[in-house]
Amino acid sequence: MQTPVRLPVQLVLHALQSGWQRAVQTARLSCGVPDYDVYVQHLREHHPEREVPSYETFFRERQTARYKGTGGRCC
Repeated sequence: MQTPVRLPVQLVLHALQSGWQRAVQTARLSCGVPDYDVYVQHLREHHPEREVPSYETFFRERQTARYKGTGGRCC
Protein backbone atom coordinates (compact mmCIF):
# COMPACT_ATOMS: atom_id res chain seq x y z
CA MET A 1 0.00 0.00 0.00
CA GLN A 2 1.30 3.47 -0.89
CA THR A 3 1.80 6.21 1.67
CA PRO A 4 -0.47 9.21 1.22
CA VAL A 5 1.19 12.33 -0.15
CA ARG A 6 1.22 15.21 2.34
CA LEU A 7 0.96 18.64 0.77
CA PRO A 8 2.22 21.74 2.57
CA VAL A 9 -0.61 23.66 4.23
CA GLN A 10 0.32 26.87 2.35
CA LEU A 11 -0.03 25.10 -1.00
CA VAL A 12 -3.47 23.80 -0.10
CA LEU A 13 -4.62 27.20 1.20
CA HIS A 14 -3.35 28.91 -1.97
CA ALA A 15 -5.23 26.42 -4.14
CA LEU A 16 -8.44 26.95 -2.16
CA GLN A 17 -8.10 30.74 -2.30
CA SER A 18 -7.42 30.69 -6.03
CA GLY A 19 -10.39 28.41 -6.67
CA TRP A 20 -12.65 30.64 -4.56
CA GLN A 21 -11.54 33.77 -6.45
CA ARG A 22 -12.31 32.10 -9.79
CA ALA A 23 -15.73 30.99 -8.53
CA VAL A 24 -16.57 34.52 -7.36
CA GLN A 25 -15.40 36.01 -10.66
CA THR A 26 -17.49 33.49 -12.63
CA ALA A 27 -20.57 34.23 -10.52
CA ARG A 28 -20.18 37.98 -10.96
CA LEU A 29 -19.67 37.71 -14.71
CA SER A 30 -22.67 35.41 -15.09
CA CYS A 31 -24.80 38.04 -13.30
CA GLY A 32 -23.47 40.77 -15.58
CA VAL A 33 -21.07 42.45 -13.13
CA PRO A 34 -17.75 43.18 -14.86
CA ASP A 35 -14.48 42.38 -13.11
CA TYR A 36 -13.10 45.48 -11.37
CA ASP A 37 -9.49 44.21 -11.35
CA VAL A 38 -9.57 43.59 -15.10
CA TYR A 39 -11.07 47.06 -15.61
CA VAL A 40 -8.32 48.70 -13.53
CA GLN A 41 -5.65 46.81 -15.47
CA HIS A 42 -7.25 47.94 -18.77
CA LEU A 43 -7.33 51.58 -17.61
CA ARG A 44 -3.68 51.52 -16.57
CA GLU A 45 -2.54 49.92 -19.83
CA HIS A 46 -4.72 51.81 -22.34
CA HIS A 47 -5.77 55.01 -20.57
CA PRO A 48 -2.99 55.97 -18.12
CA GLU A 49 -4.18 59.59 -18.08
CA ARG A 50 -7.56 58.61 -16.59
CA GLU A 51 -8.13 58.34 -12.86
CA VAL A 52 -8.99 54.87 -11.55
CA PRO A 53 -12.45 55.02 -9.92
CA SER A 54 -13.25 53.40 -6.61
CA TYR A 55 -15.05 50.06 -6.71
CA GLU A 56 -18.27 51.75 -5.62
CA THR A 57 -18.08 54.28 -8.47
CA PHE A 58 -17.18 51.53 -10.95
CA PHE A 59 -20.12 49.38 -9.81
CA ARG A 60 -22.58 52.29 -9.99
CA GLU A 61 -21.39 53.23 -13.52
CA ARG A 62 -21.68 49.62 -14.72
CA GLN A 63 -25.19 49.30 -13.30
CA THR A 64 -26.23 52.56 -14.98
CA ALA A 65 -24.72 51.47 -18.29
CA ARG A 66 -26.42 48.09 -18.08
CA TYR A 67 -29.90 49.18 -17.13
CA LYS A 68 -30.15 52.50 -18.97
CA GLY A 69 -28.72 51.15 -22.21
CA THR A 70 -25.82 53.58 -22.45
CA GLY A 71 -23.36 50.86 -23.44
CA GLY A 72 -20.22 51.71 -21.58
CA ARG A 73 -17.47 50.40 -23.83
CA CYS A 74 -14.53 52.70 -24.30
CA CYS A 75 -12.57 50.72 -26.87
